[in-house]
Amino acid sequence: MDLEEQIWQALREIEDPELPVAITDLGLVRDVRVEEGRVLVRLIPTYSACPAMRVIGDDIRRRLLALEGVREVSVEVTYDEPWTVARMTEEGRRRLTAHGLSVPRRGTWEEPVTCPFCGSTQTTLENLFGPTLCRAIYYCRACGNPIERFKPPLDSA
Repeated sequence: MDLEEQIWQALREIEDPELPVAITDLGLVRDVRVEEGRVLVRLIPTYSACPAMRVIGDDIRRRLLALEGVREVSVEVTYDEPWTVARMTEEGRRRLTAHGLSVPRRGTWEEPVTCPFCGSTQTTLENLFGPTLCRAIYYCRACGNPIERFKPPLDSA
């Protein structure tokens, strides 16, 4: 396995500190550049003020510097394109749903919110501000569970 493949494998093993999902399955890794032992990893945050980016960056540096052939690691958070749910892999969606998070398909406010516990779309927004900046709290009227959902981008209203 060449160095770039080793780097991608290591990135697939790093989980988001707030969710049980790999950063690659969430679609946070925009790209990786490798040149003579120097690695640049560019990330797209789920939300512009995401506090997890610092922890993720530290995890990336620690993990990649342990690889033979890596001398230097830079992590850059980029805002030139917004993160959307379309960046998630199917595995990421599956793991988030199993964790009890509603994952929209299109990532718009108009899209029905599906309960990850019972599959109902009889849900109501309870609080726009969830446990993290990128999530909102909904309530399922069918099964009575509170649920979290990724917020769509601000321009999708």
